[in-house]
Amino acid sequence: MESIRQKQVGELIRRYFSMILTEEGSLIYGRDKLVTVTNVKMSPDLLIAKVYISVYGTENKQEVILELEDHYPRLRQVLGSKVGKNMRRVPSLEFFLDETVDEMYRVEALLNRVNEEDKNIKKDK
Repeated sequence: MESIRQKQVGELIRRYFSMILTEEGSLIYGRDKLVTVTNVKMSPDLLIAKVYISVYGTENKQEVILELEDHYPRLRQVLGSKVGKNMRRVPSLEFFLDETVDEMYRVEALLNRVNEEDKNIKKDK
């Protein structure tokens, strides 16, 4: 269970990292992809931030994560300049793909297919 401080710092990192991706994201992964930060989970010592990213506009979503990891030093430096007054140490960043939206669409498609099959079965009776 996250402490209140972990949640506060996670939200702070999420907000600032979203701003960084808005400003510099097109230089990292291009203009054709939409990347959003959905959540940030902090370790209890606040030294590791697990950044959950949602990617739209590409089939190869893991490629965006790899590009973010390639630009890690720059991203952490910019994050440090933004959160510097609020935190003593800038946490290490770990990037994870958040597939919640993709899973939602998959479940919705399955439910629609089941609904269509139910309609077809009722028509046949």
